[in-house]
Amino acid sequence: MAELVLKPGRERSLIRRHPWIFSGAVVKVVGDPQFGETVDVVSSSREFLAKAAYSPNSNIIGRIWTWKENEKVDPIFLQEKLLKAIESRHGTRNLFNTDAIRLVHGESDGLPGLILDQYADAFVVQFLSAGVEYWKEEIIEIIKNETRATVLYERSDMDVRELEGLPLVSGLIFGKQLPDRVSVTENGVRYLVDITHGHKTGFYIDQRDNRFLAKMITGDLEVLDCFSYTGGFSINALLGNAKSVRLVDSSIQALNNAREQILLNKLDMDKVKFIEQDVFKYLRSLRDIGTSFDLVILDPPKFAPTSAQAERAVRGYKDINLLAFKILRPGGLLMTFSCSGGVTEELFQKVVAGAALDAGVDSVILRRLHQAADHPVCLNFPEGAYLKGFLIQKRS
Repeated sequence: MAELVLKPGRERSLIRRHPWIFSGAVVKVVGDPQFGETVDVVSSSREFLAKAAYSPNSNIIGRIWTWKENEKVDPIFLQEKLLKAIESRHGTRNLFNTDAIRLVHGESDGLPGLILDQYADAFVVQFLSAGVEYWKEEIIEIIKNETRATVLYERSDMDVRELEGLPLVSGLIFGKQLPDRVSVTENGVRYLVDITHGHKTGFYIDQRDNRFLAKMITGDLEVLDCFSYTGGFSINALLGNAKSVRLVDSSIQALNNAREQILLNKLDMDKVKFIEQDVFKYLRSLRDIGTSFDLVILDPPKFAPTSAQAERAVRGYKDINLLAFKILRPGGLLMTFSCSGGVTEELFQKVVAGAALDAGVDSVILRRLHQAADHPVCLNFPEGAYLKGFLIQKRS
């Protein structure tokens, strides 16, 4: 078997069972492995460390399959991993009341780069790394056999594919052609999910708990929902008896979908305003005219996919949170999020703290917010905690 030979001292992260090997840690590649093929990872003294999928085009040159030398990476191995992931969701099903569930969450389920989501009767898969792309046909067959899915749709159209040197791919793998949108229910709320064109695999499943929190805190509040997309937070705010809700998004299609879903849930449209505008510009206009709110929700798209882009992302997060503090009433609440993998929770807190300081306000964190339980985070893989947020109260 081909090998990745590490530089002296670079085996420490693997000993701690971190599943990524960066190209800078590798002194040489022994043999001529194919793209995505399984290789042995060895220390500078040629001691076995792990088996990994080889990705020559990526900064992450290897993604760990197993730390066991006698374990073979083959379809049986992949089947066992996938079944274990699905069974773990069944074992924790009391943590989520929905038929929109993440069944496989990449590295945290021992299947680096593989995402499998279920939306009612439809399943959506993403192959985001060289290793799962190498085993793509086998994985599709396993999903078909083990989930009994009648529809499997691929959404391997994420930018991370390009970092792996893979083309963007999207389309029906098997089953009947999907309707324009699939109906799902989450905590009693109905949503229409656009699997073929929607963000991620069609819906932000990971924000489930935070949407429910919005419902709990919005009674009689005037709410501003920024980067509102198809209205998940706004629908829950209305269900929580918010006094008014204003949705802001640059996409008229997203706002039209939000309008349809608010009507679907039989909520009071008289309480709702839709604003098609760039969020940054709109927040500045609100600040300039002195408009204020009781609750501001900031759930922007990913500003920094990698740590190399963190500096640019920090400026964006600083700006929107500063503006949010400016238009927030004393005693008001801010729900603010970052899904950027290149921005840690610690860094995000520093950015929001800096925004509060520049805004001249005194604020406290009431709750730390993260992704839902079907998006688990391995203890040895902190990067898996990509969604971080805070519920903040502006004291003065």
